[in-house]
Amino acid sequence: MGNNFTPTRVERLAERLGILSNRTTDTKKQRQRLGADGVESIGPDGQLASYPDPETWDSYLEYESSGEPREYSLVPTACFNCEAGCGLLTYIDKETGEIRKIEGNPEHPGSRGRNCAKGPATINQLTDPQRIRYPLRRDGPRGSGKWKRVSWEDALDDIASEMRKTIEDGRENEITYHVGRPGHEGFMDRVIDAWGLDGHNSHTNICSAGARAGYALWHKYDRPSADFANAEVVLLLSAHLESGHYFNPHAQRIIEGMQDGGQLAVMDPRLSNTAAMADHWLPTQPGSEAAVLLSMANVILKEDLYDAEFLRNWVNWGQFLDEEYPDRERSFETYIRTLKEIYAEFTPQSAAGESGVDAAKIETIGRKIGTAGDRFASHIWRSAASGNRGGWQVSRCLHFLSVLTGSVGTKGGTSPNAWHKFEPEMPKEPPRQTLWDELQLPVEYPFAHYEMSQLLPYFLKEGRGKLSVYFTRVFNPVYTYPDGFSWIEALSDEEMVGMHVALTPTWNETAYFADYVLPMGHSPERHDIQSQETHAGTWVTYRQPVLREFAEREGENVEYTYEANPGEVWEEDEFWIELSWQLDEDGELGIREHFESPYREGDDGEEPPKMTIDEYYRYVFEHEEALVERADAEGMTPLEYMKHHGAFEASTNDYVLHEEPIDESILEDDDVWVDEYGTIRRGDRPETASESDSSEVLGVMVDGEPKRGFPTPTGKQQFYSKTIAEWGWDDEEYTIPHYLKSHVHPENIDYDDGEMVLVPTFRLPTQIHSRSSNSKWLEEISHNNPVWLHTRDAHRLGVETGDLVRVETDIGYFVNEVWVTESIKPGITAMSHHMGQWKIDREDGDGEAEEGGDPYGKVTVALDNAESQWGMRQVDGIGPFESDDPDSERVWWTDGGVAQNLTHAPHPDPISGMHCWHQKVTVRPAEDDDYYGDVYVDTERAMAIYREWLDETNAAPGPEGLRRPKWLKRPVAPPTNGDDEAWYVGGPVGRPERWDPEERSSRSN
Repeated sequence: MGNNFTPTRVERLAERLGILSNRTTDTKKQRQRLGADGVESIGPDGQLASYPDPETWDSYLEYESSGEPREYSLVPTACFNCEAGCGLLTYIDKETGEIRKIEGNPEHPGSRGRNCAKGPATINQLTDPQRIRYPLRRDGPRGSGKWKRVSWEDALDDIASEMRKTIEDGRENEITYHVGRPGHEGFMDRVIDAWGLDGHNSHTNICSAGARAGYALWHKYDRPSADFANAEVVLLLSAHLESGHYFNPHAQRIIEGMQDGGQLAVMDPRLSNTAAMADHWLPTQPGSEAAVLLSMANVILKEDLYDAEFLRNWVNWGQFLDEEYPDRERSFETYIRTLKEIYAEFTPQSAAGESGVDAAKIETIGRKIGTAGDRFASHIWRSAASGNRGGWQVSRCLHFLSVLTGSVGTKGGTSPNAWHKFEPEMPKEPPRQTLWDELQLPVEYPFAHYEMSQLLPYFLKEGRGKLSVYFTRVFNPVYTYPDGFSWIEALSDEEMVGMHVALTPTWNETAYFADYVLPMGHSPERHDIQSQETHAGTWVTYRQPVLREFAEREGENVEYTYEANPGEVWEEDEFWIELSWQLDEDGELGIREHFESPYREGDDGEEPPKMTIDEYYRYVFEHEEALVERADAEGMTPLEYMKHHGAFEASTNDYVLHEEPIDESILEDDDVWVDEYGTIRRGDRPETASESDSSEVLGVMVDGEPKRGFPTPTGKQQFYSKTIAEWGWDDEEYTIPHYLKSHVHPENIDYDDGEMVLVPTFRLPTQIHSRSSNSKWLEEISHNNPVWLHTRDAHRLGVETGDLVRVETDIGYFVNEVWVTESIKPGITAMSHHMGQWKIDREDGDGEAEEGGDPYGKVTVALDNAESQWGMRQVDGIGPFESDDPDSERVWWTDGGVAQNLTHAPHPDPISGMHCWHQKVTVRPAEDDDYYGDVYVDTERAMAIYREWLDETNAAPGPEGLRRPKWLKRPVAPPTNGDDEAWYVGGPVGRPERWDPEERSSRSN
């Protein structure tokens, strides 16, 4: 169990002097007046006192600074400017119908009315003078910048026709939907299943695959949900207070926990704003984090601070001993003794040698974590897990601390994310698709989390396949991914990519190489539902097109969202319904039936009419029992409730769900048995135990009682991964939490020759990957991304802040200015991973429609290409421009940053598939002919490096011929039982032989 806060002697003195609040006494008093969640409310009943009462939202009177009254209709929605899904409240002038301002929604359980800068700045995106307002089709060679405005009907007809031909030809897997920021729960998975193809691709392998894989090996769940507000010790391997995953909701709760006496430790080579707020900053050498974490585990084990009860009941220690130490007695005492032996080498002193962090500090934090017990919370996202080869072991070692302390799923601990995620029940659910797309999940990466999207251009160049219809949705790989010039080469070749459809709210570098650019709405212009693991509760927020909702409140009939949005800006949800309906206009493909109304019957024996967007969300909300009860109490339907309030909390205080009892009568079934480790299984007893056997895990026996457990091959926490061992990674450094040296370990860096480690994985709290360059407020705050250099390194190079340097990577170089600072470790350089967006300098006309450029944040560049050699030079920066927004003529900044990702070589981790962002670079003073923002890349060299990393993998087939362990997650997966041929090497990668429309339709029913 956790311990009470104990101040140091210095802190007691500071309390007496009034420098610090008296946390020792004040905390006790505060706890007596706090609610169940341990957080003191800012306003009454959990609402911010300054927000209007929701009962007034349909007609709210507010006064201008002039004293003039204004009547507003307040319509809630949800932010789409990062992954957190915070609540927004739009103020719509009832006289003009315009959105006047955007604030936080106090009804939102995650963000609770608070927002970061990106939320209110959404209004800039809506009023962007150069936003895409109408569907466009290219009117010249791909990439020429010539566009022609078309109707939605023509675009849908052309795209649907190409898709239908592809499906009828048996080439379903040439259709790919590639998403950057999903922003919705399950909608697109349902659409892809209805199409009957393995077409889902995502950006996960350049974002979070490393962290996901480490967590998944423990318990299948691949993301953490930390209960920061109730934690006594918080350990972050990321910048959660300023720009981490869900950073606004998390930052609130981390600060609340600190105010309540909790302590914060941050592991980061860079003194981020978060590290500056922490009690303990551990500036680790990039890649050394797992060694530091294991040394903390060593402290916990050595000092007997571990939770023996949790370890005994919920860890697969018996399987570990049987597989790795068969000569030893299978007992818990043997397990603990073996753990101490294994991790004895990971002393604080050895970790200090690897990380450069003081050994005493490492030991102190390890002890604090141990004494915090089940009130230890932790989180990692991007950071070390995304930067390093073997980064998946960093998150695995971090979770090891949670397991040792018994803080898995506890109050003040860290839960699996799925415990705190809303899962919608959807109408007309299609069966799972039955194919496997090897362009996305090739045999070389059986453990990838998830699709190997960053390697798509290399796969296409190698001739592994081609794309007939390629959708990019809120996705910009040319800018965001490593080696963007290889993406340009692939997207420019119509033999590789037949039809490229870019669905995007803004112009971007990838859309320039599309056949269709289709304008999709920003957060107040679209329908979605979103649910995130921000705390120990489950909520869902309703992102809705606010101008459509306002029009309907005013009595107007709106059939399609683009009728209410600016121009003809649409939304994906309605677009996919329309496209699917048109794709299967005669119903022969078995697709249309999944988009029929769940409420209305057809006239005179005809098929039911098409589902409307309101019917889809009505169905979802009506099938959430707690929401039905809440809405009924307010005299509303569930859909009306969500339209009015914008969010709903389905449950709170969701802790220790693995301990939930299951019905004991299940043990009486003939096909149910309990194995030697206490795992309750259904199915045949295998002759040889394997993680790929077909028996179903139902739970775990704990002290003679059946419990729910975890969705793993043993129902327990997988300290030992037999799965990893069975797939060829059978060394101890892979099968259990261990330290894998990074590709940027110091032994691989020649510091004497000027080599350094580039850390490009952090971001600023005021930018949104590549979707904020049209926000004047955000661009005014942050518009460049200089190269961080420690004072010693700057002195060695003879440069000062503002000087230009050339940063040379494995495939090229970029030129940027320097920021000299003490806030980074010597020998390490860092650079924010966003900004540096660009538009192409067009020498001739742009066709009938203008190709936009977001002039608040995109610089103009000239591209130079000779075979595999690519060069980029900025020819025009940011400056004032004429538009219908008077602020556009007040732009004072000229800098737009530097596009560093173009120069990054592909580094796919051999196990997780994660692109390892950290780079070995050489930093030199700029040469005479170098200019700010210059970029040079050799894509042939990038292809060679991709193949070098590819050679390090262990390819499928695995046990029983599998492509991938069935128990691990993957998006839009084929069935795992029954019609599961796709899971096996040699299974269907295109249309199955037996496929025909009638059979598929009958299976659907």
